[in-house]
Amino acid sequence: MSGPGEVSVSGLLAWAQAELGAHSEARTDAMVLLESLVGISPASVYARPGHALTSCQVLEFKAAIDRRCTGEPVAYIVGERAFHELNLQVDRHVLVPRPETELIVDEVLELAPAEAFTLLDLGVGSGALALAIAHARRDASVTAVDVSIDALAVAAANAAALGINVEFIESNWFADLPVQTFDFIVCNPPYVRSQDPHMQSLQFEPQLALDGGIDGLDSIRAVLADAPGFLRRGGRLLLEHGYDQASAVAGIAAQSGMLVERVLIDLAGHQRVTIMSRTDD
Repeated sequence: MSGPGEVSVSGLLAWAQAELGAHSEARTDAMVLLESLVGISPASVYARPGHALTSCQVLEFKAAIDRRCTGEPVAYIVGERAFHELNLQVDRHVLVPRPETELIVDEVLELAPAEAFTLLDLGVGSGALALAIAHARRDASVTAVDVSIDALAVAAANAAALGINVEFIESNWFADLPVQTFDFIVCNPPYVRSQDPHMQSLQFEPQLALDGGIDGLDSIRAVLADAPGFLRRGGRLLLEHGYDQASAVAGIAAQSGMLVERVLIDLAGHQRVTIMSRTDD
């Protein structure tokens, strides 16, 4: 039980929820920050709600809540994010991995042959796609590229920490890749429209990884224009895109020599990932 002048876990959480009132997941955010930064688990909160915290713990937690109130993602505040059974280190140089992107991992693992295969991850960011696939299939030969040297540093650090072997290359999409073909190409490109009102809520994340131009399709056009030359016959390209972009992606694919096979639906019911192959397969 906390004494006079002391701050209890329950009292601090109540304060945090009041501060985060505008956020839809205020209690969840507060609990995550409490466990990650102060070391108090949700079970401990319920078992010992009156437990007193040290002044240092209170100050650290309040500083984290202040950052969250500005809209900064929880993942940046705690420095990590879970993705497909992996715990990835993240910072402002990379996008926070999203649950919908796991669709690509699951589909690649479903489509992959029993024998070893090759895979290219375009725009690797934190390493989420490349590392999740390479972790699940240790026999795969995985190459990952990004135009951002800072993002590559984050991905390489995650690979080293997890003991996963991936080849990292600094490249603007395919530009600096050696001539070769892959069984799979995966890509989560920038696809948010430059003037999309949601860009404001994404202000803490790297704009380079978000801004897809006026119609959100600039990077998608660039990727699909060169993809046929790097995709092996019988191979598959899995591309994430905006909830309302599947039709436009199909049109760009047709002009680029790619054939749409299927579109995957995310948990919100949106068309989120398009699976393509070469038209000359």
